Amino acid sequence: MNHSEASVGPDQIAATEAVIRPHIRRTPVVEVKGRDFGLGDVTLLFKLELLQQSGSFKARGAFANLLLRPVPPVGVVAASGGNHGAAVAHAARELNLPARIYVPTISTQAKVDRIRASGAQLMLVGDRYADALAASEDWAAASGALRVHAFDQDETLMGAGTLGLELEDQIGLPDAVLAAVGGGGLIGGIAAWFAGRTRVIGVEPELAPTLAHALAAGRPVDAPAGGIAADSLAPRRIGERVFPIAQRHVESVLVTDDAIAAAQRALWSTLRIAAEPGGATSLAAVLSGRFTPQPGSRIAIVISGGNTSSVSFP
Repeated sequence: MNHSEASVGPDQIAATEAVIRPHIRRTPVVEVKGRDFGLGDVTLLFKLELLQQSGSFKARGAFANLLLRPVPPVGVVAASGGNHGAAVAHAARELNLPARIYVPTISTQAKVDRIRASGAQLMLVGDRYADALAASEDWAAASGALRVHAFDQDETLMGAGTLGLELEDQIGLPDAVLAAVGGGGLIGGIAAWFAGRTRVIGVEPELAPTLAHALAAGRPVDAPAGGIAADSLAPRRIGERVFPIAQRHVESVLVTDDAIAAAQRALWSTLRIAAEPGGATSLAAVLSGRFTPQPGSRIAIVISGGNTSSVSFP
């Protein structure tokens, strides 16, 4: 699928950014000294994408799909662990388009409530993302609705890549960017933007190692899909369009569920940021020592989502 990589690069991402800019927030970056988190001489630059429309970075890809592709009268359909569904539902409401969203029963109440509040038709199907995806594909085939894939779609990648563009505009070129990996849309988009100009670190739970397994196998393969962040970081495999970008530009790091929960607590106690588990996974790599920044370096950490029901963390 190498041809797919060529279709998502800095030029396409910049063009997409111009289209979606009126519909998305320019989310802030907070600069924090490493010692505030018990680290050494490093600067942490938190990209607060949990403040994005619909509560996660997913709004970027949702608007990119709905604005760059022709939408039939029947509207759009998406499957999601929750955040992508909330984003597509939000974008559809803003653009006055019908939307039908399939989510698995594992999706958190906060995400389900967000989708319902948007006015989209909500379908709860199966235990995992893959079940919801299969049901959404059946509906798309029967109805003619536009499929909006959570990660394995060029427009989704281009939308996510606008986060990288925006981040570089805000802070210049960091020494590394860390972001969580589920299906890989976020890390793939960021890596496509930076295109080897800085280190891009994909962080995923040990219990949902889609990228790590794919890189080891040399192709997307099925991986376990469990753990504390399963509602956002546990598809069965990395995206086909994502993989060639990741293979070329992304380093893989795995973290434990305990490390993710500790990162959630650290974000709350230090910055009063209420991140969902998937949103805190990137920071977990640094706090747990799975990724060790060089002294004096500037490390960008994407806090990708905040659709959590509670700030009482485990």
